[in-house]
Amino acid sequence: MTSPQSDPASQPPQGHAHGHTHSHGPAAPVSKHLRKVIAAVVIPFATAVVVGLIAFWPGGVPDHERTGVGFDRQTQDGKVVKVVKVDCADVNAAQVPPTGDTSTPSGREAVNEQEGECAKATVEVTSGDDKGRQFVEVVQPDAPRQLREGQGVVVAYAPDAPRDLQYSVTDVNRKIPMTLLAAIFALAVIAVGRLRGVMALVALAVSFAVLTLFILPAILQGSNPLVVAVIGASAIMLAALYMCHGVTARTSVAVIGTLISLLLIGLLGSLFIGWADLSGNTDDNTGLIHGLYPDIDMSGLLLAGVIIGSLGVLDDVTVTQTSAVWELHQADPQMGWRGLYRAGIRIGRDHIASVVNTLVLAYAGAALPLLLLFSIAQSSVGTVANSELVAEEIVRTLVGSIGLVASVPVTTVLAALVVSADRPGAGTSSSTAAAPARTGRGRRRKA
Repeated sequence: MTSPQSDPASQPPQGHAHGHTHSHGPAAPVSKHLRKVIAAVVIPFATAVVVGLIAFWPGGVPDHERTGVGFDRQTQDGKVVKVVKVDCADVNAAQVPPTGDTSTPSGREAVNEQEGECAKATVEVTSGDDKGRQFVEVVQPDAPRQLREGQGVVVAYAPDAPRDLQYSVTDVNRKIPMTLLAAIFALAVIAVGRLRGVMALVALAVSFAVLTLFILPAILQGSNPLVVAVIGASAIMLAALYMCHGVTARTSVAVIGTLISLLLIGLLGSLFIGWADLSGNTDDNTGLIHGLYPDIDMSGLLLAGVIIGSLGVLDDVTVTQTSAVWELHQADPQMGWRGLYRAGIRIGRDHIASVVNTLVLAYAGAALPLLLLFSIAQSSVGTVANSELVAEEIVRTLVGSIGLVASVPVTTVLAALVVSADRPGAGTSSSTAAAPARTGRGRRRKA
């Protein structure tokens, strides 16, 4: 027969209130002594980051004379006002090779363009000093980008060219769909995350501000890319974690775990980028950067990219592990740090397995066209991996993944040590102090 004391329906309101608070309330604060220890680590680190930001603050992007190559061109907005179909031969769109050889891809394309139908587009400049000026752009039938009437485009301006050739279409204007997509993303984050979502968006804006106002200009000014990346990544980490998760001991443990993992990534990246002789200058864009700013350390720039690229996933792992340990402690306050570590590391193994796979697939997806080229050439796996383009991505992926794997035990043991060092009554609430007596284990001992 069930006694009134054991009947859940007859429990006093106070017990129900405690259960609700325990399940849904914030984590109990750690003791005052532990808060001082954590502050003794985090405050000097944050101070060093602020000093670094001040010392290396660039004050803007250095000026240079435009080359008119690639992204280094003057551009304006434009709009296609008219498109007319014409015979390609009438506009001399392409020339057949003098030998008449059509066995090569270029020869076949030239024949197709001579015999095909081209588009003659009239484009109007809609911004800048030449707003309202029109020019003609001929689009060949095999061109990957076809123009249509009313389409917004980006036009490049070459002031030294003859007047009729000063403007040309370089890309499509994608501002409206990109802005709409960003708005949908922001609304989705706010709708699901509410206040946390708003703070996450603010932290994202701060991250972009640090990247565009500090990291990129400082590197262009000639500062050491590795030092700049470490300072900038640390500033982003501090802002993002504390803004999204609050100024708590739990967040501070995640910050310390992230910092240790970033240092490991920096050391491994520096070692293997140097050992593998990776120059960081592997394509037209990096070649253009090196040509405009020859003093930039391109291998250092590669290492900076590894550190910054790893930061976002590191934040996710360290916050998740810290939260898991905290929740385990609240569920069983009598569990020691070894038990908390073993339970937390089991959660971390599942997390790491999925995150590492995500990283590899993300890099493989970004390099898919390059991998297709190697597949077409029937290159062996060893040849592909040995090429600098692919070797860069392999080093970037593996160094970042090692840092992620290391962050799990590091953060878990830090969180377990911190949270298990607390004792009831040492800066915690009375309801938390009474929690052990309400667990099943406490009732069994009483019985």
